[in-house]
Order: sequence, then structure tokens, then C-alpha cells
Amino acid sequence: MRIEGSSALVVGGASGLGEATVRRLHEQGATVTIADVNAEKGTALAAELGVEFVACDVREETQVQAAVERAAADRGLRIAVCCAGIGWAQKVAGSKGPHPLMPFETTIQINLIGTFNVLRLAATAMIASEPLEDGERGVCVNTASIAAFDGQIGQIAYSASKGGVVGMTLPAARDLAQQGIRVNTIAPGLFDTPLLAALPEETRNKLGAGVPFPRRLGTPDEYAALACHIVENRMLNGETIRLDGALRMPPR
Repeated sequence: MRIEGSSALVVGGASGLGEATVRRLHEQGATVTIADVNAEKGTALAAELGVEFVACDVREETQVQAAVERAAADRGLRIAVCCAGIGWAQKVAGSKGPHPLMPFETTIQINLIGTFNVLRLAATAMIASEPLEDGERGVCVNTASIAAFDGQIGQIAYSASKGGVVGMTLPAARDLAQQGIRVNTIAPGLFDTPLLAALPEETRNKLGAGVPFPRRLGTPDEYAALACHIVENRMLNGETIRLDGALRMPPR
């Protein structure tokens, strides 16, 4: 898929991995629509780059559909990247009782069901587009985590949600293959995002030092670079790619 001249939707695009992806796609000539629950950050980034912004909660069908329609309005949707997600840390059970159900449900709703919501509606819009070279109509890139494979103590909700995203990847790619739509997932390791920015510098450095190589936190632009490569490489399909510097997370 050629990025230049293509219409792209980045969900969760107002900050972190999504913001970096918005910037890189924009630099490479895509017409980008930002969708995010944070209207303040999303509006500011859209104004800076001169692109579109749509307020969007991935759990809400009508809001995701509106974002997809905005992105597809002029030339049809070709690229959809979903970076929206939240974290939650708590054990299955402990001295204070069982893990409460609501935060587990919310994590699944946003990280897994929200990703599926974006995927199904973006793919439907892509099917309406004319095929390009090799019969390709579009590319969907989803975001999991190495927690899908190496879930730590207290990551039961987060790991379950990201494991679900990994589990969707191959069947989604097979479902959409005859329509010329590719589906891939990136599973990042420890990245320097707003989530980790709240930690003390000493803690951040210690986390980065635990990565085999390079011995540091990943940068959002490194995620964005891989997302763009996935878009451009037509043989990448149905794959989950770990982006983690060979890190395998210990139990805690």
C-alpha cells in the first residue's frame, strides 16, 4: 500500500504511539484523520498538522462509524491504525478479596472490543474502495503488547485484553483476504509513552536497562516506523510482530 495519497485513520492518535503514527503518516503524504477520546489533545494536534479530528470512544459504534466515514469521505479509507487502550494493575485475588469485575470488563471493552469495533467498521469501508495493485484495498494495524505473551503479576486484565487482540489477527486476516485487506498487529514492549512518563526518572531508567538491546525504552517513533512498514509491505499479513528489543518480561 502506497502511503502517499492514501487516506488513513489513526484511532488513539492524540498522544503516544498514535500521535507518532499520525505524524509519520502525515509526513509521508497520507491524508490523516485523528480519532481519540481526548478532544483537547486531538484538536490541538489536528490544528498543528492541518488534518481532521473526530472525538471517538472506541466502545461506541456510532462514534467509530463517524470517524471511519470522515476518513473515507474523499478518497476512500485505505489505512487504519488502532492504538487506543488503557492499563489496569491488580491481582486475581488477594488479602482484600477478588479482583473487581468492573475494571476487568472496562479493560476488555476498550482494548479488545474497541479494537474489534474499529477493525470491523474500517474493513467495511475499505471493501467499498476500488482495488489497487495486487488487488489490495486496505491495511489494518492493531496494537497488542508483549503482555499478551509475558503477562506479569497484576496484569491479568491487561494481558487478557491484549491476548485477545493477538488472537484476532490471523482469523481477521483470513476473513478479509478475499477482499484484499491485510491485518497485522504490533506487540510493543516497554515504550516511552505518557503512561510511563508519570513514573520517576530513576524508575524509567531501570525499566529501560532491563531491555537486552537497545538498553532503553522504545520510542513512539519506532512504533510508527514499523506501522508504516507494515502498510507498505504487501507480504506482511496475519502477523503479530513483537517490538521489544528482545525483552521477555519476568513475573514482576
